[in-house]
Amino acid sequence: MSVQILCDSASDLSKETLDSLSLEVLPLRVSINNEEYEDGQSISPLEVYEKMRNGDAPKTSQVAPEVFREHFLKHVKQEQPFLYFAFSSELSGTYQTAKMVEQEIKEEYPDAQFDVLDTKAASLGYGLVVMRAAEEAEKGTSYEEILDLGTYHATHMEHIFTVDDLEYLYRGGRVSRTAAFVGSLLKIKPLLHMEDGKLVPLEKIRGSKKVLKRMVEVMGERGEDLKNQRIAISHGDALDTAEKLAEMIKEEYGIEDIHIDLIGSAIGAHAGPGTIALFFLNQPYK
Repeated sequence: MSVQILCDSASDLSKETLDSLSLEVLPLRVSINNEEYEDGQSISPLEVYEKMRNGDAPKTSQVAPEVFREHFLKHVKQEQPFLYFAFSSELSGTYQTAKMVEQEIKEEYPDAQFDVLDTKAASLGYGLVVMRAAEEAEKGTSYEEILDLGTYHATHMEHIFTVDDLEYLYRGGRVSRTAAFVGSLLKIKPLLHMEDGKLVPLEKIRGSKKVLKRMVEVMGERGEDLKNQRIAISHGDALDTAEKLAEMIKEEYGIEDIHIDLIGSAIGAHAGPGTIALFFLNQPYK
């Protein structure tokens, strides 16, 4: 029986991608004005961005334990091996909850073959890991090989991103009030990345045109064999900017195919409208 791949909605993969790769997605939750929604299911990212532009401050919460239990048990009872790739444990409690449920189920079903992995990744950085694993699963690749490949991609995934307004990161506790205020005052664009699953500031850049140029440069500094890997860009309702960045990358590195998707509600609620994020491997899988 082929391996089933599971992920959560922080992977920011479109419904078309999820369906084409037979991926099973578990929704994080978003609450706005005391109303709770399932990310990507009962509320769309565009609705969340619209509410944020109108001054609402969405809050997010992890995948519920009973949702994990229901999905995991379904496969265990069918004796189907599966892998759940989780959103970075540094940004959400989802991974810890999944591990707790994994432990409970393995006590009840000692022969069950499944694992819960912390990708230490987010948005399409996480999405790229999941896509590669799902493609291998469709080919009938063995459980151990998919586990190895997924772990490798998660370890070597680069996240380079910028936000349009530091206010949103401040609200989510990611930057100080002073940094947010000074940044918006001076039109400073922060360039951030992920280090061991945490958001880390990389550079401060004056002006949005310069920030895209710098993203392309950083890609060349950190990436390897860029032409022979899948590159992705995710955006907070800023498709024109994402497409502009994709064109700059194609021109600079001769890359033909770049996967572009919208940042979902769970991550968008913290990063805000106008966020642009770029993902690639610093060492392609051989």
